[in-house]
Amino acid sequence: MAKLDDLFKIMIDQKASDLHLSSGSAPFFRIHGHMVKLDMGETSHERCEKLIFETLNERQIALLKKKLNLDWSYHLDGVGRFRANAYYQLRGISVAYRLIPEKVQTLAELNLPESIYTIADNTKGLVLVTGPTGSGKSTTLAALVNHVNLTRKEHIITIEDPIEFVHMNVNCLVNQREITTHAISFDDALRAALREDPDVILIGEMRDLETISLALTAAQTGHLVFATLHTSSAAKSIDRIIDSFPADQQNQVRAMLAESLCGVISQTLLPRSDQPGQIAALEVLIANSAIRNLIREGKTYQIPSVIQTAAQSGMISFEKSAKTLLEKGQISSATAHSITLKQNA
Repeated sequence: MAKLDDLFKIMIDQKASDLHLSSGSAPFFRIHGHMVKLDMGETSHERCEKLIFETLNERQIALLKKKLNLDWSYHLDGVGRFRANAYYQLRGISVAYRLIPEKVQTLAELNLPESIYTIADNTKGLVLVTGPTGSGKSTTLAALVNHVNLTRKEHIITIEDPIEFVHMNVNCLVNQREITTHAISFDDALRAALREDPDVILIGEMRDLETISLALTAAQTGHLVFATLHTSSAAKSIDRIIDSFPADQQNQVRAMLAESLCGVISQTLLPRSDQPGQIAALEVLIANSAIRNLIREGKTYQIPSVIQTAAQSGMISFEKSAKTLLEKGQISSATAHSITLKQNA
């Protein structure tokens, strides 16, 4: 079994996004979305645990043994930065390491549409970046923060679990807080952030009712809030937020969200047909008066229709995004067709 640092170097050479170590199994890479088994022997629980513990400090080891799973980040000089999650399973301990690029890409480098610049240029309100695990949400979120950092003179606070992309102070002061290392929880850090004179707050994930409630409050009180949700579309993201609250509060939440929402960027990664790799298809919602009225009236099921007919406002449907990728020869017709089927399901 190779040393962990050697595996990280091989991972980068093979352009893998993830490294999986699992007790009782050979290591796996995820390359262009597919799991690839390495030609190595099985890793025992003891060996796997030893390798994982090399990337943790004593406090983190104790926390992992207590909670039985743990998120953290690991930096290897000259190689890269990794987001990690370790957990115990039937055969022992396992871990997934995700490669985090050291350079934060700009919106232009990601080839994101002009309407996303419009969303990023808001000075207050709520901006959501949504999609399944591994769809590039963190990369897009980092580019949005970077855009603010390059174009404004403000105070940015990020609350993450763990810290992924590291932002330098360019035109903005950027303070990054990691859950369990610099803060007890998302809601505790967010509550404190409201007293720390921020202009922009990034929330790595809105996981619970308290965090969602505080995010809405921050967006309504003059802050620009960037946050993520594990939802597959703009309409489902709005429903998720509203449904998080008790029934007797949902009308009030609809009103708050209708007032504070700036936009939703939903994304999914598709296999490329022109070269090895994946490419993002996007759905972009911009909260105009029509969208705000639908949210307020509880008619979120009509949002996909508004997105499809409001291209002149900068909105983009998944179908339109997939069609553009198909016309550029970047995805196959079968892949484009599968997006249409998913959205109509």
